[in-house]
Amino acid sequence: MKLILNLFRIIVGVLFIFSGLIKANDPLGLSYKMDEFFEVLHMYWMVPFSLGLSIAMNAFEIVAGVAVLLGYRMRIFSLLLLILIIFFTFLTAFANFSGLIKECGCFGDCIKLEANESFWKDVILLVMIVVIFIYRNRIQPLFAGKAAHIVMALAVVFSVCIQWYTLNHLPIVDCLPYKVGNNIPEKMKLPPGAKPDVYKTVLIYEKDGKQEEFNEENYPWQDTTWKYVDRTDKLISKGNAEPAIKDFSLKDFDGADLTSGILSEPSTIYLFLVKSTDEAGSGWEAKMQALEKQQGIYIYGVTSSNKEQVEAFKKARGINFPFVQMDGTAIKTAGRANVCLIKLEKGTITGKWHYNDIP
Repeated sequence: MKLILNLFRIIVGVLFIFSGLIKANDPLGLSYKMDEFFEVLHMYWMVPFSLGLSIAMNAFEIVAGVAVLLGYRMRIFSLLLLILIIFFTFLTAFANFSGLIKECGCFGDCIKLEANESFWKDVILLVMIVVIFIYRNRIQPLFAGKAAHIVMALAVVFSVCIQWYTLNHLPIVDCLPYKVGNNIPEKMKLPPGAKPDVYKTVLIYEKDGKQEEFNEENYPWQDTTWKYVDRTDKLISKGNAEPAIKDFSLKDFDGADLTSGILSEPSTIYLFLVKSTDEAGSGWEAKMQALEKQQGIYIYGVTSSNKEQVEAFKKARGINFPFVQMDGTAIKTAGRANVCLIKLEKGTITGKWHYNDIP
């Protein structure tokens, strides 16, 4: 039993430290995944707290993993781990069986697990942690006294500091499809040999209080007694892959699509990502004003804010380059900061900076 108990301790401890470190590299990414859960569960009041919860959860995973490996205060930490894994198992079970969430974010964006993979991973961990909890009194600490306290204190400080760093700069390891070196147009294509999703257009019409579905070939366009209700796309067959970047679309405020023109521009392009002008960070203004004066480059602000908000933002921050619009979720994926600067050379990302680090 001792051998099994120690084996479970090592597996659980290493996995929790590994999981916590990956997510601590990108705490904003986990907060966005939390927002997705909160919205699906209609817990919108929790959204403002998602980043704080993300930081706390990542820190706890690292600290709890270290505690299990050290055998530190196992009565407390085995109980806390048991509560946490029950909670995780509930969430992954909900994602798996509801089908509302495809990925649970257990290992961030670096190692993506499908909902069913996350669920069974948590079930296995739950079994291991239950064993650890039952036999917690048999676990002897690796270190005693001050040494154990010092190691645990270092784990706490490290887990907080690494997240402070990544939030004030960018993730140390960029696992997103917009990392430096990637070509955006190439990442927008399906992988070789992949089959896309196939959809069928469904037209919904109503007559005598009853609604019926038609396709584009048989809808009752000549019968005026039918009234058009809605149009939707129904999935006919699920593809086996999707492009790494699937929502990159740049449009002006009149709706004209500028994506291909910007990505194919031979000159150097800078994309100044501002998800929300109301929540943009500061301290970058003088650097961007200087960048505007350089010759042979183009700068485009990219935002989900409207035209009036952008004009007020430009005036307040002293910048004059044009802005285009993109979906807010796509902006959050492209740059883990509000604001973030991306440098493009013919569609290839050659630089990426948090607003604190704009050169």
